[in-house]
Amino acid sequence: MAKEQTLEQAFEKLEEMIGNLEQEDISLEESFKLYKEGMKLIKSCNDKIDKVEKEVLKLNENGELDEF
Repeated sequence: MAKEQTLEQAFEKLEEMIGNLEQEDISLEESFKLYKEGMKLIKSCNDKIDKVEKEVLKLNENGELDEF
């Protein structure tokens, strides 16, 4: 099974995709393929960020959730 990408690796991949999309000679098919891959990668990043945000919450002495 492949190792999951870190957020930093995902952001680097997104930057690479954007660079490819900005090329003038890219075909419509290739640009659409990159767009779909990028959207999946963005969703994955958002899910990871949401997970981290939830893990950063902690209970205070009154049993209430506080942000870390």
